[in-house]
Amino acid sequence: MSTISKVAERAGVSRTTVSHVINHANRVSKPLREKVQAAIDELGYSPNPQAKSLRTGRTNLIAMLIPDIGNPFYTEMVKAAQAALEEAGLDALIYNTDVPGGNWQTHGRDYLRQLNKKRVDGLLVGDFALHGINEELLKLDTPTVFIGQLASHAVDSVKVDDYGGGYMVGKHFSERGHKTVVQITGPENFESAMARADGFEQALRDHKVKVKKAQRYTGTYLPPSGREAAQWIAQLSGEDKPSAVFIGNYLMAMGALAEFHDQGVRVPDDIAVAIFGDLPQLEYVRPNLTRAGENPGALARRAVEMLLDRLNGKFDGPPRTEVIPCALRIFESA
Repeated sequence: MSTISKVAERAGVSRTTVSHVINHANRVSKPLREKVQAAIDELGYSPNPQAKSLRTGRTNLIAMLIPDIGNPFYTEMVKAAQAALEEAGLDALIYNTDVPGGNWQTHGRDYLRQLNKKRVDGLLVGDFALHGINEELLKLDTPTVFIGQLASHAVDSVKVDDYGGGYMVGKHFSERGHKTVVQITGPENFESAMARADGFEQALRDHKVKVKKAQRYTGTYLPPSGREAAQWIAQLSGEDKPSAVFIGNYLMAMGALAEFHDQGVRVPDDIAVAIFGDLPQLEYVRPNLTRAGENPGALARRAVEMLLDRLNGKFDGPPRTEVIPCALRIFESA
């Protein structure tokens, strides 16, 4: 069995130097670091993580709570966060609170209790993972970054400009000459969903397009509600028949597009479609969808940067709130 003493002997250095290479590489010159690392690799030495944790007071574990592992938005978020954490020498623990399943508040509280026992170094929270119980964050002593809209500003947070993204789509529709438009929104108790809807409608007003309250269909952010909304749109007629629709997220858009196809509604010939969100999967959807938003990976990477600032002592001020601007990408659907 390899030990730190055997590594020191093989490299011709002291045990203290080996320890510095393992725990504080920046304290050791590059030639010496490479020499010790070669000895570690030759002997197959692996430091005891429990012992290291006792010495440093750190576990090198970062927990991440997400609301729906089945949603591609959060899959991309997790992938980006894990990659960024790995670059920093940290491991990730992923917890799915399963908001669509209906028991997310119970799951969320249970997971937070587990995290206190595991002594994680930090926590990342994906927007709706703790929906309705975000006050639990006030009880945490663990450095935390919230990805999404956090009204309480209890911890650091980073979010996309939902209102601005919705505004971009509304402005785009008005500039394309659409006079009767509808939108499929997320749930009314989701602040980000309402911010997207409000931004969209404000842009229409600013460009002299009449907005009716009935022109909103409230969805669930899940595909079935997108399909149901498309059925509602197909029933509209006369002055209420829209020439364009803004859909609040990727999953509802997939449901709506499926229903449009089944009913023989052509995009964009019969109705123009734009959505909120920019996922890699959209590159394979036809027609290519006009969209406003930001890749969730960018949000995750910035969240990790903010968390590392806390962990490494680069920032110890009051909670920060950062807003990442949206980009509008115009394609054939609108």
